[in-house]
Amino acid sequence: MTRLPLEGITVVSLEQAVAAPFATRQLADLGARVIKIERDTGDFARGYDTKVNGMSSYFVWLNRGKESVVLDLKSDDGLAVLKKLVAQADILVQNLAPGAVERLGLGPDDALELNPKLIHASISGYGRGGSHEQKKAYDLLIQCESGLLSVTGDPGSPAKVGVSIADVCAGMYAYSGILTSLLSRASTGRGDVLEISMLEALGEWMSQPYFYAEYGGAPPARSGAQHASIAPYGPFQVQDGTVFLGIQNEREWATFCAKVLNRPELAQDPRFSTNTLRVANRADLHDVINAALSSATADATLASLDAAGIANAQLRDMHGFSQHPQLSHRNRWRDVESPVGPLRSLIPPVTSRELDFRMAAVPALGEHTEKVRAELGLADKGQTPS
Repeated sequence: MTRLPLEGITVVSLEQAVAAPFATRQLADLGARVIKIERDTGDFARGYDTKVNGMSSYFVWLNRGKESVVLDLKSDDGLAVLKKLVAQADILVQNLAPGAVERLGLGPDDALELNPKLIHASISGYGRGGSHEQKKAYDLLIQCESGLLSVTGDPGSPAKVGVSIADVCAGMYAYSGILTSLLSRASTGRGDVLEISMLEALGEWMSQPYFYAEYGGAPPARSGAQHASIAPYGPFQVQDGTVFLGIQNEREWATFCAKVLNRPELAQDPRFSTNTLRVANRADLHDVINAALSSATADATLASLDAAGIANAQLRDMHGFSQHPQLSHRNRWRDVESPVGPLRSLIPPVTSRELDFRMAAVPALGEHTEKVRAELGLADKGQTPS
């Protein structure tokens, strides 16, 4: 295998749940050594469920390729080990409760005094300072605070996104920010301090509906699986199920009417001749489309849409995703070792002609504690580091 881009980089992570572990797992995939500090009961994501042969689906997803080291950070010994690790590390990542890392003596200023080349990255719900700094922040709560739930769901009720989108969003910005700081450090020789707020990270992703509402006078309507401002775009009923399709412009609309609905005259119907009119008359539009498609099968409709060059999709459940032919054709699955055996896992989505990924094992709790202590010259747990 070609040398991985982050080989030789050491990350110490005071992490739990989703956001920070997602950032550091991606660093591990690129070859970084990630030392995950856990309490004796472990990252609480280990206990979120037991669906993966007894392991948590969250933990398996987020923690491959890491070393698990158990430390009691309330003890002098545990804290001394942590500080010795940080003094030698390239990156410290933490998403502890607000103020906790400062109480450990590893806030940004103290940590960079200990190690001036350190990249110190903190992920929090709301960021330092301000009225919300101390508020607990979980994924659903940030979805609420960012306005995401105001645009997600149907007209009668909001709905959360079905994955931990606020955590994933913050983790992605932490990951990209750390890579940026590594590039900067290569030229300046100096470390950096990064702060990533879940509210601000997801807020970036909410900027389109923000602009729409701020300058348009009204917020986007919740529209279920339909697009709020484009029509037709969403699910439609066929003989044996549901088909999703999307029209992007008037040329596609005319083609759709002629080649899929077999009703070319609809393209000039005064209710539907522009996207704005189609959105305003969405109920009538859907009645017309559903009537035309109701006697066709899903397979036939998808084939007709493909032939006409109209974007479409099959509504898949997770089994359908697991068996997706495109992922198989592109060899996107690889087994990852774990304490419960090999687990079929997706390869990271960025491909490179020059580089590969390291998809190493998911660690058992404390699996690497003694190894790391020995590297630090601490074969006996009670010994104080020099």
